[in-house]
Amino acid sequence: MDHSPPPSSLTAARRVLALESQALAQMAEGLDAGFDRAVDVLAAATGRVVVSGMGKSGHIGRKIAATLASTGTPAQFVHPGEASHGDLGMIVAGDAVLALSNSGETAELSDIIAHTRRFGIGLIGITARTGSTLARAADVALLLPPAEEACPLGLAPMTSTTMQLAMGDALAVALLMRRGFGPDDFRVFHPGGKLGARLSRVADLMHGPAELPLAQPATPMAEALLAMTARRFGCLGITDGGGRLIGIITDGDLRRALKPGGDLLSHSASEVMTPSPRTIAPDALAAEALRLMNESGITTLFVVDAGQRPIGILHLHDLLRAGVA
Repeated sequence: MDHSPPPSSLTAARRVLALESQALAQMAEGLDAGFDRAVDVLAAATGRVVVSGMGKSGHIGRKIAATLASTGTPAQFVHPGEASHGDLGMIVAGDAVLALSNSGETAELSDIIAHTRRFGIGLIGITARTGSTLARAADVALLLPPAEEACPLGLAPMTSTTMQLAMGDALAVALLMRRGFGPDDFRVFHPGGKLGARLSRVADLMHGPAELPLAQPATPMAEALLAMTARRFGCLGITDGGGRLIGIITDGDLRRALKPGGDLLSHSASEVMTPSPRTIAPDALAAEALRLMNESGITTLFVVDAGQRPIGILHLHDLLRAGVA
């Protein structure tokens, strides 16, 4: 029996991370044309990518399926045990199967492997053994390099499952790029929560033309103040004869115009306004609008078209309500 004191928590943690990072680096260096072939098989699927694995590989498989589905590749997880009792019907022609087994000899996967071979369904295997049943049966075998498990007992799969997860992420990104999947597509699959909010477009959150606080350059400040307070955005846009936004009046501009002994109401809007205000396009991300507001220390942005004509207005409160800020 070993009576030596156990390593500190930090030492143990650093050992785990070092072993796993070394394995990932080794796996990256070992990637070859087989990875491209695997992406070809998955991209060619007209149905879904069906991910399967048993035990810890199954848990990793569920995450890979979720990542694929959220990045433009329709995918689902099928438990290999349930597949043998009817769920093989979920795997049909046009699908592709991504099977995970570190040993490549997981007995529960045998029916899924046989099913893919019988019906000509593409099969990608992720395994650590070249001559294993899974590697030999698969159309493409993505081999994990030999690596020490981070578990000090060498029993619990840790390094191997980390490599499986990373390989799944690599496939998801390669497929994402192959499909030209972009932020707009991502937003469709992530409409809820903070991420969905930050991927909202300005046009989705802005107040429309009917609510715009606008005035002409020659508008007397008495009228300008009435127009400014009527909309409660704390600002007033100044447009020229062509409808282009040329200036803005904010509370700050009013304070600067109220010089001792001065008469604010004797001025016109053009004499008080700040020229060339910050604006944003309607198709810009809400997150970009938030960045502009933070950088400029402002709370309102006019939304303009390509001709600099205001078509909407966005307030910081709109971003807060949407969960962007």
